[in-house]
Amino acid sequence: MYDYIAMKTKILKENDLNDPINQQHLKTLLTNGSLVIFPTETVYGIGGYACLEKAAQSIYAAKGRPSDNPLIVHLAYFEQITEYAYIDNPAVYALADAFGQGR
Repeated sequence: MYDYIAMKTKILKENDLNDPINQQHLKTLLTNGSLVIFPTETVYGIGGYACLEKAAQSIYAAKGRPSDNPLIVHLAYFEQITEYAYIDNPAVYALADAFGQGR
C-alpha cells in the first residue's frame, strides 16, 4: 500500500540547518512526501509536509494511528494560519494577541 524507499539515515544537528545544501536537501525530501524525525521537549516527533496527503498517510502508517485522529500542523508564524485553516472566530486572534503570537 505504501512505497518505502531504503535510504541511509542522515542526522543533522542544529548548526547543520544553516547550510544551504542541507536546507535544499530537506526541502526536496519534504516536498516529495518524505518524513523527518525531530526531537521535542519530551519525545521524538514525526514530521512531513502538511500540504501533501502522501506525507499524512505515511505518518498515520508509521504511528499506527487511525486516520480519524487528526494530526498537528506546526507553523513558523501565526500569519500562516490562514494558509491551512479557515478562521471565522475573532477569539482566535484575541487569544493569539494575548499570548504574544498575534498579527
